[in-house]
Amino acid sequence: MHGNTKLKFSDAKHTRDIYNYKNIKRKLYRMNAAIWYNKICRQKQLTPSYINIRIKGKNQQCQNTLRTANRYRINQEIKFLYAKKSKLNGQLFKLHLKCADEWKSIWPVIVKSIEEKLTNDMESHYNNLNKKLDKLQ
Repeated sequence: MHGNTKLKFSDAKHTRDIYNYKNIKRKLYRMNAAIWYNKICRQKQLTPSYINIRIKGKNQQCQNTLRTANRYRINQEIKFLYAKKSKLNGQLFKLHLKCADEWKSIWPVIVKSIEEKLTNDMESHYNNLNKKLDKLQ
């Protein structure tokens, strides 16, 4: 088989787990992208726009405090994202086993279809993150 495989399911009762699997996998991929983005910001000593810490004063001591607070905030965000990722991995594993048991021989085709769709979505997401990084630099 070449090209994209489009799958449509008629029985909503059985497909709920598949759509849950797809949504959790999407969340997991977005979580990985957020972790990557934060690590790049930390590595290049950039401050993401969602970190909005304001300190009165322009002297060196205030600037050092601001830099330290930004670094601390990024580190806490990365820890939080890793904890969330771990939880999603557990959910995904359980759903994968349940769906593989229910769908048996067709499950690899379903997983391949989901992976192709999510890979295309994540390419555009990573492009947007790279644009954000370019704006920060």
